[in-house]
Amino acid sequence: MKRLLILCLFTLLINHGFAQIIISGTVIGTNNTPLAGATVMLAGSFDGDITDNEGQFKIATELTGEQTLIVKFIGFNTIETQLTLAQSDIELTYVLKESFNELNAVTINAGAFEAGDKKKAVHLNSIDMITVPGAQGNVVGAMQYLPGTTTNGESGKLFVRGGNSRESQTYIDGSIVPVAYNPSAPNTAVRSKFNPFMFDGTVFSTGGFSAEYGQALSSVLLLETKGIQEQDQLDISILTVGLGLAGTKRWEKTAITASFDHTNLYPYLQIVPQNIDWIKTPIANNAGLNFRHQTKNGLFKVYGSYNDSYFELNRNDLDNNNVSTRYKLRNNNYYLNTSWKGTLGKKWLMKASGSYTNNNDQIGINTDKFKESLVLGHLKTVLSRKFNKQIKLKLGTESLLKSYHQSYLSNDEDLNFKFEDATFAAFAESNIYFSKKLVARVGGRVEYSTHLNKMNLSPRISMAYQTSKNSQVSLAAGTFFQQGKNAHLIYTDQLDYEKANQYMINYQWSKNKRTLRGELYVKNYKDLVKFSEAPFYLPEHYTNNGNGYARGFDLFFRDKKTIRNGDYWVSYSFLDTKRNELNYTTEAIPSYASKHNLSFVYKHWIRKWRSLVGCSFNYSSPRFYNDPNKGEFNSEKMKAYNSLNLNWTFLYRENVIFYASASNVLGYEQEFGYEFASTPNVEGVYEKRIIQPPAPRFFVLGCFITLSKSGDKNQLDQLN
Repeated sequence: MKRLLILCLFTLLINHGFAQIIISGTVIGTNNTPLAGATVMLAGSFDGDITDNEGQFKIATELTGEQTLIVKFIGFNTIETQLTLAQSDIELTYVLKESFNELNAVTINAGAFEAGDKKKAVHLNSIDMITVPGAQGNVVGAMQYLPGTTTNGESGKLFVRGGNSRESQTYIDGSIVPVAYNPSAPNTAVRSKFNPFMFDGTVFSTGGFSAEYGQALSSVLLLETKGIQEQDQLDISILTVGLGLAGTKRWEKTAITASFDHTNLYPYLQIVPQNIDWIKTPIANNAGLNFRHQTKNGLFKVYGSYNDSYFELNRNDLDNNNVSTRYKLRNNNYYLNTSWKGTLGKKWLMKASGSYTNNNDQIGINTDKFKESLVLGHLKTVLSRKFNKQIKLKLGTESLLKSYHQSYLSNDEDLNFKFEDATFAAFAESNIYFSKKLVARVGGRVEYSTHLNKMNLSPRISMAYQTSKNSQVSLAAGTFFQQGKNAHLIYTDQLDYEKANQYMINYQWSKNKRTLRGELYVKNYKDLVKFSEAPFYLPEHYTNNGNGYARGFDLFFRDKKTIRNGDYWVSYSFLDTKRNELNYTTEAIPSYASKHNLSFVYKHWIRKWRSLVGCSFNYSSPRFYNDPNKGEFNSEKMKAYNSLNLNWTFLYRENVIFYASASNVLGYEQEFGYEFASTPNVEGVYEKRIIQPPAPRFFVLGCFITLSKSGDKNQLDQLN
């Protein structure tokens, strides 16, 4: 295996000099509108391209003689053309006609934003996911510039429509990712664990999602890894916060990508002062291996990653007269994901996926040691079939096997807790096309947990009606279930599933590269976990007596037409929510929810300067926090969140890019509430400490170099 990897990396540096024929052209609809995202491929090969926003494609091939060129786009009839490839280049134009039996005229999209998906109603493409200023190359960070989300600067995780971060689940190639974030120091923002360069498609659903996905009360983030790349490639990243290397070797039907990223904040922290007393600054190493193979009837993928990180710092103990406490954390994470997607027989499509996660956290507080480990295996199979032009059926099964362990060691005691659970689920869903303008999706999901010894049933329905050529209305309703936190289930098996009923209506208009979208929603929570006065390790400490609600509306507008070479979008969310859960003494607005959330993103290509410049602004109205020195629960307000962010990408050469990014450039003083002592002092006052980011601003400088056979490949579409 070592020899194979060395051979792969060595081969990446070899420049093959075969002559190539260029096939280029444009794909448009019958109304002369460019079709972005159409697939253009030479049959029997991996030579192909995806059309850009102008409907244009370009294929470089070494094939000669009689070849078949295939043009595909979901919702349109496929075109196959016979070409004779000789020495000269070829330029073509294709006009695709709409077909009935796909989601071309009307698409069920209530609650969903899609990127990299080959549908007509695409709002953000895969480039957008990682070119948002302020997101810092973090896919989850980019999602926080979409409606329905609330920025929590002290967390960095996804908080969607009044739900906490645990209510949002992440999937890669159909398999769940139980640990989607890197660890961080207390009350500092985390980052997504996975490199955004590996993803080709993204779907972010803020509610009303398919019955295929369970164990999420608020949202799902669905990520698709890349397929087989067109040629060998070596990417080198040099940043102020670390180094990165990724190499791809491609054969006829197989490709392997190996990557390694090293993050070391020590040089950066010597330049930019921090309000954290670091003993050992954060260091992280991430290694990944991605294998793709074209089988006879489909595509087989394997992705494996290893993450190791460590940091150590001093914190003042509010419960011990602010005496300095030594806090350290080491995290090891192993993740393996496999999937196969293809045809099964002549009538069925099949998606099979599986994943394995082994995550370990070791936390030291002075001489006390706390360990937490999670091992989870996930298997899923999905079958789909079109019975005719009006009915499409999807059904599947999945299982999750989980083992969770906690241990605490101090001078006085040694505690160990562990629980295991097996969750089995089955789901079925059918798309019914009543006409070209009306489609419905009806389905349901059933789950059983061995630890809880309980079963749930989740009915879900969605509908969409095309109100005009450029607009449609979508409806969605459903019931969603989720188990309690592992840190609660380890002490009791008497809890029930937490539950949320969701209802939403969506309107969307899209024309001439402009999109307007609005959505109203209502979400009612039941059986939320609450705490009692009993000690935390006793089962009677936990009940399902909590409840809550969330309701509001989201607005989104994007314009890629008005400003030449410019692209901007604006999103706004209104949220009205209250809960009575955990240790709440009464129903209250949760501390992670903002009533008003506004974001603006603008990107502009300056051809003369060979530069892509961007700016973004994010505003969240003041959130609430609980001050135990006050009489009313969760009644105190934080400052509003404001952040103006800038970035600049300079294409020095076709394969060399320089990059600069700055977050919160105006230095707005952010405030994320306060920490309080667990007991009052001699004067009866709970000591407190403000929660703020480590520094007012964050800067990144970088150089990105790409070595490829053609010499014109770069990472311009993958920079934040």
